[in-house]
Amino acid sequence: MSAALACAPALASGDGERPRARDAGVVIGTLPTGPLNAIVDVEGVAVGHATLDDADDTVRTGVTAILPHGGDLFHDRVPAAIHVANGFGKLLGVTQVRELGELETPILLTGTLGVWQAADAMVGWLLARPGMEEVRSINPVVGETNDGFLNDIRARPLQPAHVVQALESASTADVREGAIGAGAGTVAFGWKGGIGTSSRRVEAAGRGYTVGVLVQSNFGGELAVAGVPVGRHLPDPAEYLRQAGERPVGDGDGSIMIVVATDAPLDARQLGRLASRAITGLARTGASMSNGSGDYVIAFSTAPEAWRTPGEAVLAPATLANDAMTPLFVAVAEATEEAILNSMFRAKTVRGHRGTVPALPLELVVPMVRNPSTP
Repeated sequence: MSAALACAPALASGDGERPRARDAGVVIGTLPTGPLNAIVDVEGVAVGHATLDDADDTVRTGVTAILPHGGDLFHDRVPAAIHVANGFGKLLGVTQVRELGELETPILLTGTLGVWQAADAMVGWLLARPGMEEVRSINPVVGETNDGFLNDIRARPLQPAHVVQALESASTADVREGAIGAGAGTVAFGWKGGIGTSSRRVEAAGRGYTVGVLVQSNFGGELAVAGVPVGRHLPDPAEYLRQAGERPVGDGDGSIMIVVATDAPLDARQLGRLASRAITGLARTGASMSNGSGDYVIAFSTAPEAWRTPGEAVLAPATLANDAMTPLFVAVAEATEEAILNSMFRAKTVRGHRGTVPALPLELVVPMVRNPSTP
């Protein structure tokens, strides 16, 4: 089993403040976390959100920005790779990242029909920055999942100001999770999904490194928590809502965006290897990776020694040896699994455009994990 259980605090209801998985006593894997157990434990990485949440319950969407470092990313690009596990999605910027192996913009996550507004707004924001006066080509990287159950997705409510808010509020401090930013309207396993994050510290080639993960969870399957198939023992989310007098929505079949950051010096090829291992963590949660699921991983390295020096004709970045990468593979799997659980543990019940999606009932889940033989 991939978890140890600590003494759990009292579990909040779907309407109260809710704990992260680890705070509820569910400890995934064996590796230590970073200080915040978040993607921002990778030095320099910042995350910002803007959430659209109107009073009449029709708009439940938002945007989340991930900045690899606080400098001029367009001119100081970071090595990057994108892994596509199932390509039913609208991820922008894929071909250039794959061709050149680098990121030149922050990463944005949003709802499916907000991708193009988000990209346009970020391009405008970048062009207005100092040093960009002569730039005539930008490759915005924008990922999405479909939040059309809880959100009036056809209204396309995302505005440039929301994107700017997410970018300019990005912080290296703790990351807000659950129904926030790009996770405002997402559904996972029929329960409320959202934004989640986690990190791991590892030793590789005699040095310490951090691997951080952030997810936007919006997919289906049969939920497993720490190896325990809790989904088969939980009430059906639709019935759970009917008993509460609420109108349920769909089955939660959808997509996931996974962003992986590390300070290990990796090139684009190695980052592709790391990104592919994040799917191991996704699988551990019981994801079905269905025909209509867009399952993407974007990985980047913040290590300056792995960057390409602009203007040099011959580049010789220093990278970790391939045979030293196994600890990073273990780390990304653990962090992805825990980030997904955090996205659900932290998310509250949300009423939206087509009905209500309930919060994962932690009062049922945690005892099952604690005593898996007696669900």
